[in-house]
Amino acid sequence: MNHDLVVIGTGPGGYIAAIRAAQLGLNVACIEKESMLGGTCLRVGCIPSKALLESSELYKEAEHSLKDRGINVGSLELDLAKMLGQKDRVVKTMAGGIGSLFKKNKITRYTGHATLIAPGKVKVDDGKTVNELESKYILIATGSQPSTLPGITLDGDRVGTSTEALKYEQVPKHLVVIGGGVIGLELGAVWSRLGAKVTILEYLDRILPTTDSEIADEAQKIFEKQGLEFQLGCRVTGVKTNRKTCDVEIADSKPVRCDRVLVAVGRRPNTDQLGLENVGIEVDKRGFIPVYEHYETSVKGIFAIGDVIGGAMLAHKAEDEGVAFAEHLVTGFGHVNYNTIPSVAYTNPEIAAVGKTEDQLKEEGVEYRKGSFPFIANGRARAMGQTEGRVKMLADKQTDRVLGVHIIGPRAGDLIAECAVAMEFGASSEDIARCCHAHPTLAEAVKEAALAVDGRTLNF
Repeated sequence: MNHDLVVIGTGPGGYIAAIRAAQLGLNVACIEKESMLGGTCLRVGCIPSKALLESSELYKEAEHSLKDRGINVGSLELDLAKMLGQKDRVVKTMAGGIGSLFKKNKITRYTGHATLIAPGKVKVDDGKTVNELESKYILIATGSQPSTLPGITLDGDRVGTSTEALKYEQVPKHLVVIGGGVIGLELGAVWSRLGAKVTILEYLDRILPTTDSEIADEAQKIFEKQGLEFQLGCRVTGVKTNRKTCDVEIADSKPVRCDRVLVAVGRRPNTDQLGLENVGIEVDKRGFIPVYEHYETSVKGIFAIGDVIGGAMLAHKAEDEGVAFAEHLVTGFGHVNYNTIPSVAYTNPEIAAVGKTEDQLKEEGVEYRKGSFPFIANGRARAMGQTEGRVKMLADKQTDRVLGVHIIGPRAGDLIAECAVAMEFGASSEDIARCCHAHPTLAEAVKEAALAVDGRTLNF
């Protein structure tokens, strides 16, 4: 079978690249080894975790917060099976939506494992039949998988990754999370809200290592008030499973006994068994595929995007790369501004950021001004009863150009979009401060933080 473009992987990067290329007139095929489209993000990552985060937060509100608003719910009962079922329905519906988009854009789908056999040639094996595809261009968008640590054996049950933590059939009595990054905090929060004791073990002396340290410190204090326990600066050396319990072994410390362990220590690229050696592509020491300008690998006509090339392992980063790849391939133009890619942790409160952290600016010797505004002084946050956190804005001392925005608070993941757009257009803090924001809205906190850069907040 001949195609103009063959995309390996149907995660956010792969399926978006395929759709954009098809819109631009290419004959496109997509290869996916799983029966369900959407990749890790849709099947066992972003989407199902957000469904559980939302459900668990509603449960927590019903248990503690609604009575303060005069809403008495009576006896409260958790139906975990139904909650998991709602999560699965969301995933199934969205995966079906990608299938419909493929049909709409006349994208050919092949199910099976893809192997590069030569430049311009890919083999697809579904276990029963083998198809050989020929294409002028090949795009690798195979994503990533959870990493583990030496001494830890993942059994897919009591010691598992985020995949298993999305489908526990019972609420753990004591869940130990190894890793204090976004994934560990999000899933730790889910099971804590539903009744588990949650202990988070982190090798570093802080949580959320890539987050602005001031925001991360505030987040830890909030999460501790919510019941999460943290042990920082501890090196996990192994996990010993007993008949009904697990002992998480820590160097120079007593082991922590629990009934389930979630290993959330990062992700590694899916570059094994792709046949890269057949075409002469060498990965780096961490398994990532090196790419040059416009995502082309060392082999002409073979490209790669998303988690397999490193950088921020974010679905929207892969999507933007997919669009830029397809547009450059057809039109000769395509670009991603990596300085304005936002990140979000969907904890409660949410944590979102775009641009440089204060730590990075200090390290780089950049002179800056800082403005901060707390949600406790925001009318909408008060009305919602969600007043923890703040907006922090960093601007160049000489030019006032916004260099970074960091938010911890309600709907931070939505609020950061305004900041990303502002930075994409080279806005100053004064530009944001001069824009009229509707009242009462959470977005007013962004405006007030911009005003704070110049020391002239109006409501704090």
